[in-house]
Amino acid sequence: MVNAENVLICIAVPFAISFLFIKGSARQLVSAFLAGMVGCLLSAYIAGFIQMTSGYSTEDTSIFLSPMIEECMKLLLILFCIYLYGASSRRIELFAVGIGAGFATFENCCILLSSGTLQLSYMLVRGLAVGVMHIATLVALAKGIQLLKLHKAFYFVGIAGILSIPVTIHGLYNLLVSKPGVSSYIGYAMPMLCVILLYMTNVAKKD
Repeated sequence: MVNAENVLICIAVPFAISFLFIKGSARQLVSAFLAGMVGCLLSAYIAGFIQMTSGYSTEDTSIFLSPMIEECMKLLLILFCIYLYGASSRRIELFAVGIGAGFATFENCCILLSSGTLQLSYMLVRGLAVGVMHIATLVALAKGIQLLKLHKAFYFVGIAGILSIPVTIHGLYNLLVSKPGVSSYIGYAMPMLCVILLYMTNVAKKD
Protein backbone atom coordinates (compact mmCIF):
# COMPACT_ATOMS: atom_id res chain seq x y z
CA MET A 1 0.00 0.00 0.00
CA VAL A 2 1.13 3.54 -0.74
CA ASN A 3 1.18 6.08 2.05
CA ALA A 4 -0.84 8.77 0.28
CA GLU A 5 0.22 11.46 2.74
CA ASN A 6 3.87 10.93 1.79
CA VAL A 7 2.98 11.26 -1.89
CA LEU A 8 1.13 14.48 -1.16
CA ILE A 9 4.11 15.93 0.73
CA CYS A 10 6.58 15.03 -2.05
CA ILE A 11 4.46 16.72 -4.71
CA ALA A 12 3.13 19.63 -2.68
CA VAL A 13 6.34 20.93 -1.09
CA PRO A 14 8.00 22.10 -4.37
CA PHE A 15 4.77 23.82 -5.37
CA ALA A 16 4.53 25.48 -1.96
CA ILE A 17 8.10 26.79 -2.30
CA SER A 18 7.17 28.27 -5.67
CA PHE A 19 4.88 30.72 -3.85
CA LEU A 20 8.00 32.69 -2.93
CA PHE A 21 8.65 33.49 -6.60
CA ILE A 22 5.24 33.76 -8.30
CA LYS A 23 2.35 36.20 -8.11
CA GLY A 24 -1.05 36.88 -9.61
CA SER A 25 -2.71 34.23 -11.79
CA ALA A 26 0.24 31.85 -11.45
CA ARG A 27 -0.12 31.82 -7.67
CA GLN A 28 -3.87 31.30 -7.94
CA LEU A 29 -3.40 28.36 -10.31
CA VAL A 30 -0.80 26.72 -8.04
CA SER A 31 -3.08 27.28 -5.02
CA ALA A 32 -5.93 25.58 -6.86
CA PHE A 33 -3.65 22.70 -7.89
CA LEU A 34 -2.58 22.12 -4.28
CA ALA A 35 -6.19 22.36 -3.12
CA GLY A 36 -7.14 19.72 -5.69
CA MET A 37 -4.53 17.28 -4.34
CA VAL A 38 -5.65 17.81 -0.76
CA GLY A 39 -9.27 17.42 -1.84
CA CYS A 40 -8.46 14.10 -3.53
CA LEU A 41 -6.90 12.78 -0.33
CA LEU A 42 -9.83 13.93 1.82
CA SER A 43 -12.32 12.43 -0.65
CA ALA A 44 -10.52 9.08 -0.40
CA TYR A 45 -10.70 9.22 3.40
CA ILE A 46 -14.42 9.99 3.36
CA ALA A 47 -15.25 7.35 0.72
CA GLY A 48 -13.20 4.74 2.57
CA PHE A 49 -14.92 5.51 5.87
CA ILE A 50 -18.41 5.34 4.34
CA GLN A 51 -17.52 2.12 2.54
CA MET A 52 -16.45 0.47 5.80
CA THR A 53 -19.47 1.64 7.77
CA SER A 54 -22.05 0.95 5.05
CA GLY A 55 -20.75 -2.42 3.86
CA TYR A 56 -20.63 -1.31 0.22
CA SER A 57 -18.27 -3.17 -2.10
CA THR A 58 -15.41 -1.33 -3.80
CA GLU A 59 -17.31 -1.32 -7.10
CA ASP A 60 -20.52 -0.02 -5.52
CA THR A 61 -18.56 2.70 -3.72
CA SER A 62 -16.94 3.75 -7.01
CA ILE A 63 -20.26 3.95 -8.84
CA PHE A 64 -22.66 5.25 -6.19
CA LEU A 65 -20.62 7.09 -3.55
CA SER A 66 -17.38 8.41 -5.05
CA PRO A 67 -18.97 10.70 -7.68
CA MET A 68 -21.05 12.52 -5.06
CA ILE A 69 -18.24 12.72 -2.50
CA GLU A 70 -15.58 13.89 -4.96
CA GLU A 71 -17.75 16.44 -6.77
CA CYS A 72 -19.01 17.91 -3.48
CA MET A 73 -15.41 18.21 -2.33
CA LYS A 74 -14.44 19.95 -5.59
CA LEU A 75 -17.34 22.38 -5.22
CA LEU A 76 -16.21 23.26 -1.69
CA LEU A 77 -12.67 23.82 -2.97
CA ILE A 78 -13.85 26.15 -5.73
CA LEU A 79 -15.95 28.12 -3.25
CA PHE A 80 -12.93 28.33 -0.92
CA CYS A 81 -10.72 29.65 -3.74
CA ILE A 82 -13.42 32.17 -4.68
CA TYR A 83 -13.50 33.31 -1.05
CA LEU A 84 -9.71 33.79 -1.06
CA TYR A 85 -9.19 35.41 -4.45
CA GLY A 86 -12.53 36.72 -5.69
CA ALA A 87 -15.27 35.56 -8.04
CA SER A 88 -14.50 36.94 -11.49
CA SER A 89 -15.48 34.60 -14.33
CA ARG A 90 -11.87 34.18 -15.44
CA ARG A 91 -10.77 33.22 -11.92
CA ILE A 92 -13.60 30.72 -11.46
CA GLU A 93 -12.53 28.82 -14.57
CA LEU A 94 -8.88 29.09 -13.55
CA PHE A 95 -9.70 27.56 -10.16
CA ALA A 96 -11.66 24.76 -11.85
CA VAL A 97 -8.78 23.81 -14.14
CA GLY A 98 -6.22 23.97 -11.31
CA ILE A 99 -8.28 21.91 -8.87
CA GLY A 100 -9.14 19.35 -11.54
CA ALA A 101 -5.50 18.98 -12.60
CA GLY A 102 -4.34 18.64 -8.99
CA PHE A 103 -7.06 16.10 -8.19
CA ALA A 104 -6.28 14.00 -11.26
CA THR A 105 -2.50 14.20 -10.80
CA PHE A 106 -2.60 13.06 -7.19
CA GLU A 107 -5.06 10.24 -7.92
CA ASN A 108 -3.02 8.97 -10.87
CA CYS A 109 0.26 9.13 -8.92
CA CYS A 110 -1.23 7.05 -6.10
CA ILE A 111 -2.65 4.51 -8.57
CA LEU A 112 0.68 4.24 -10.38
CA LEU A 113 2.71 3.82 -7.18
CA SER A 114 0.30 1.33 -5.61
CA SER A 115 0.01 -0.83 -8.73
CA GLY A 116 3.69 -0.93 -9.65
CA THR A 117 4.86 -1.06 -13.26
CA LEU A 118 1.85 -0.92 -15.57
CA GLN A 119 1.44 -1.14 -19.34
CA LEU A 120 1.81 2.11 -21.25
CA SER A 121 -1.62 1.58 -22.84
CA TYR A 122 -3.26 1.44 -19.40
CA MET A 123 -1.55 4.63 -18.25
CA LEU A 124 -2.52 6.43 -21.47
CA VAL A 125 -6.13 5.46 -20.87
CA ARG A 126 -5.78 6.50 -17.25
CA GLY A 127 -4.42 9.90 -18.21
CA LEU A 128 -6.72 10.61 -21.15
CA ALA A 129 -9.86 9.31 -19.42
CA VAL A 130 -9.74 9.69 -15.63
CA GLY A 131 -7.39 12.66 -15.66
CA VAL A 132 -9.41 14.50 -18.27
CA MET A 133 -12.70 13.59 -16.58
CA HIS A 134 -11.79 15.48 -13.40
CA ILE A 135 -11.05 18.62 -15.39
CA ALA A 136 -14.19 18.24 -17.53
CA THR A 137 -16.51 17.93 -14.53
CA LEU A 138 -14.93 20.93 -12.83
CA VAL A 139 -15.06 23.17 -15.89
CA ALA A 140 -18.75 22.23 -16.26
CA LEU A 141 -19.22 23.11 -12.58
CA ALA A 142 -17.39 26.41 -13.09
CA LYS A 143 -19.65 27.35 -15.99
CA GLY A 144 -22.65 26.61 -13.79
CA ILE A 145 -21.26 28.87 -11.06
CA GLN A 146 -20.69 31.61 -13.66
CA LEU A 147 -24.35 31.35 -14.69
CA LEU A 148 -25.53 31.56 -11.09
CA LYS A 149 -23.33 34.61 -10.58
CA LEU A 150 -24.62 36.24 -13.77
CA HIS A 151 -28.29 35.69 -12.88
CA LYS A 152 -27.78 36.42 -9.16
CA ALA A 153 -29.14 32.99 -8.24
CA PHE A 154 -26.30 31.89 -5.99
CA TYR A 155 -28.32 30.03 -3.35
CA PHE A 156 -28.75 26.44 -2.19
CA VAL A 157 -31.17 25.27 -4.90
CA GLY A 158 -29.01 26.76 -7.64
CA ILE A 159 -25.83 25.22 -6.25
CA ALA A 160 -27.53 21.81 -5.92
CA GLY A 161 -28.70 22.10 -9.52
CA ILE A 162 -25.26 22.83 -10.97
CA LEU A 163 -23.70 20.15 -8.73
CA SER A 164 -25.96 17.54 -10.33
CA ILE A 165 -24.18 18.06 -13.68
CA PRO A 166 -20.63 16.97 -12.68
CA VAL A 167 -22.01 14.25 -10.39
CA THR A 168 -23.99 12.80 -13.31
CA ILE A 169 -21.00 12.94 -15.68
CA HIS A 170 -18.69 11.37 -13.08
CA GLY A 171 -21.18 8.67 -12.08
CA LEU A 172 -21.96 7.79 -15.70
CA TYR A 173 -18.25 7.51 -16.47
CA ASN A 174 -17.64 5.18 -13.50
CA LEU A 175 -20.65 3.07 -14.45
CA LEU A 176 -19.61 2.73 -18.09
CA VAL A 177 -16.01 1.71 -17.33
CA SER A 178 -16.96 -0.68 -14.52
CA LYS A 179 -17.42 -3.56 -17.00
CA PRO A 180 -15.21 -4.45 -20.00
CA GLY A 181 -16.62 -4.19 -23.48
CA VAL A 182 -18.21 -1.54 -25.67
CA SER A 183 -19.54 0.41 -22.68
CA SER A 184 -16.04 0.86 -21.29
CA TYR A 185 -14.78 2.28 -24.60
CA ILE A 186 -17.67 4.75 -24.61
CA GLY A 187 -16.77 5.69 -21.04
CA TYR A 188 -13.09 6.21 -21.87
CA ALA A 189 -14.01 8.50 -24.78
CA MET A 190 -16.62 10.50 -22.86
CA PRO A 191 -14.28 12.82 -20.86
CA MET A 192 -12.38 13.96 -23.96
CA LEU A 193 -15.66 14.59 -25.81
CA CYS A 194 -16.87 16.67 -22.85
CA VAL A 195 -13.66 18.71 -22.86
CA ILE A 196 -13.95 19.34 -26.61
CA LEU A 197 -17.55 20.53 -26.19
CA LEU A 198 -16.59 22.80 -23.29
CA TYR A 199 -13.67 24.21 -25.27
CA MET A 200 -15.95 24.89 -28.25
CA THR A 201 -18.33 26.68 -25.90
CA ASN A 202 -15.49 28.95 -24.76
CA VAL A 203 -14.45 29.69 -28.35
CA ALA A 204 -18.04 30.46 -29.37
CA LYS A 205 -18.42 32.79 -26.37
CA LYS A 206 -15.32 34.77 -27.37
CA ASP A 207 -16.56 35.10 -30.94
